[in-house]
Amino acid sequence: MTTAPAAATDTATDTPTDTATGPARAPRRAFLDWRVRFTALSVVWGFSFLLIKVGTDGFAPLQVTLGRMAFGSAVLVAALAVRRERLPRGARTWGHIAVAAFFVNALPFSLFAYAELHISSSLAGICNATSPLWAMLLALVALREDRPTRRRVAGLGLGFAGVLTVLGAWRGFTGQDPLGTVLALLAAASYAVGWIYVRRTLAGLGHSHLSVAGTQLLLGTAQLAVATALFTSAPTAFPAGPLLAVMTLGVLGTGLAVLVQHGLVADVGPTTAHTVTYVIPVIATAAGVALLGEELTWNTPVGAGVVLAGAALSRSRPREERR
Repeated sequence: MTTAPAAATDTATDTPTDTATGPARAPRRAFLDWRVRFTALSVVWGFSFLLIKVGTDGFAPLQVTLGRMAFGSAVLVAALAVRRERLPRGARTWGHIAVAAFFVNALPFSLFAYAELHISSSLAGICNATSPLWAMLLALVALREDRPTRRRVAGLGLGFAGVLTVLGAWRGFTGQDPLGTVLALLAAASYAVGWIYVRRTLAGLGHSHLSVAGTQLLLGTAQLAVATALFTSAPTAFPAGPLLAVMTLGVLGTGLAVLVQHGLVADVGPTTAHTVTYVIPVIATAAGVALLGEELTWNTPVGAGVVLAGAALSRSRPREERR
């Protein structure tokens, strides 16, 4: 989820591609098999929604997001220091990264935190799975090279039909909290807006993925620091459970997850790495039901399956095009 703080992304998933990297490097030998890292990334991002829920039990949503970004930034800054990489230069580049930080990190992370004051972590994870659908829809409008095909249109229609199933449209949407659901869907759409912006402004500039991602998290942290100071009061207590949840969310779900995902893209390519998007809602739902006792009705998993099928269809290509 939450996937997914990154500098350069594909237009249809919750995970970034490496379009902002510089010259190709020699293949490296990974310490762990990519399947192990893929599973770990899926679990970390799937549990992120549970951690947000726990974090908001003790802190305001903006404070949860600020803590998450701050701890995630610390991880990437440490990685930059170890690899002796510098941050990008140029006011124009930093301006573009600041916009990306707002739409890919600060805004969606905050919207998910506010959403989970009203809805379950399971539903938030399922709403996150609509990110590829929003990205595809916006790409058809904003990117000339992404032409609408019958396959993509069918995938979009199927995916949003799954959203209506999750929300129980035949009951008049009475099964879910409308405010929380709208906020979560807006968060997923914000990812898509950020990805489109990144693709048009930051792709191919010659900066390493790590340096741009680190700058993005730092700028997002600064944005949230201002917003948190303006709209919240300092916490009077630091309960252990919520504090640990925020720290874990930042270190694992926002910092280390970016490093793992970047390695996956480098090793197995963006297409395989992006399939983590379809595993996240499954883990988020299982975690919410098993650990938080969240209620699960039949239409939630059925609708989630339809959403994922639509997202996969909208990203698929005919055999001739793949050749």
